[in-house]
Amino acid sequence: MSGKQRTAGTAALFRTWGGLAGIALLALALLLVAPAALSDFRLGNLGKYCCWAIAAVGIGLAWGRGGMLVLGQGVFFGLGGYAMAMHLKLSAAGPGNVPDFMALYGDGTMPVWWEPFRSGAFTLLVIVLLPAAVAAVLGFAIFKRRVRGSYFAILNQALAVAFATLLVATINETGGFNGLNSFSTFFGYNLYDPVNKRMLYMIVAALLIACLVIVWHLNRSRFGELLVATRDAEERVRFLGYDPANIKLVAYVVAAIMASIGGAMFAPIAGIISPSDVGASASIMLIAGVALGGRASLLGPALGALAVGYGQSALSESFPNQWTYFQGALFIVVILFLPAGLASVLPRLWAAIPQRGVARKEGSA
Repeated sequence: MSGKQRTAGTAALFRTWGGLAGIALLALALLLVAPAALSDFRLGNLGKYCCWAIAAVGIGLAWGRGGMLVLGQGVFFGLGGYAMAMHLKLSAAGPGNVPDFMALYGDGTMPVWWEPFRSGAFTLLVIVLLPAAVAAVLGFAIFKRRVRGSYFAILNQALAVAFATLLVATINETGGFNGLNSFSTFFGYNLYDPVNKRMLYMIVAALLIACLVIVWHLNRSRFGELLVATRDAEERVRFLGYDPANIKLVAYVVAAIMASIGGAMFAPIAGIISPSDVGASASIMLIAGVALGGRASLLGPALGALAVGYGQSALSESFPNQWTYFQGALFIVVILFLPAGLASVLPRLWAAIPQRGVARKEGSA
């Protein structure tokens, strides 16, 4: 068996069972090891990284499997984040009261569309259904017109820029550039209690694992096969009787929902959601994490997002003025020497072991 065949076979084995084993190991690390080993501050930071990782898992499905460079996931991250933040602000204000920034920046009156967010159930529905509806409408208009490639990427990024600009301009309704902050409770639980902060971390870590399991199942399903076929040979898929627009639309909607869930959990964990968390730069950092980890793999996007988040914190603490240069150098090295991302390292090492064994047998013969 040639080296290329061995590497391909090993990669197929990792895709089939390695993904599920990797999810189990990640669940063990996030749910058992991290809470026991990390301080409350570090665990809170890891919770933020997990929020980005949830959005990255959806990007991996849409970009890695579907070939759609979704540069505007900050929009859906922001929809979920602001929906949750609105509920938390109203909970902090108390029944019948308006959020503090509305009295500070405006005339103290609250827009009508804020009122339903006093309900936790309504907020949870909005976090899932609103990004799904927006993605469905946008995706239907884009994919049915066969917009793809760089045009699709630029359009998505333009939406993120427009969304962030809108948030900055509506200071009386959304807090403007400062965003929404000063949350005190999360569905009745005191956010200043360290026990409740750990509970928040466990929730977001469990959601990340759940999203990975969903994507693992989708990748192994008929839909996953059609999504890859659409990425590689869209016209052939259309010739076989399938509508590529519908296939891509499903992946786009799933990615939007995951980004929204990540944003919804980011708000209470970080204590703030602002335009800087949802604009073009934030969307590009999500893409960078996915590329760093390996967009075509299952665990790569999540691990890449976790690595980018940790890198931002660790490097900024050690090198406050130069950390962006170190991070940029890391991306350049990975792109040059590991174009498939960090997730490709383990399969390569695993495939190299039997090759060396075979070489020894041939040499002794």
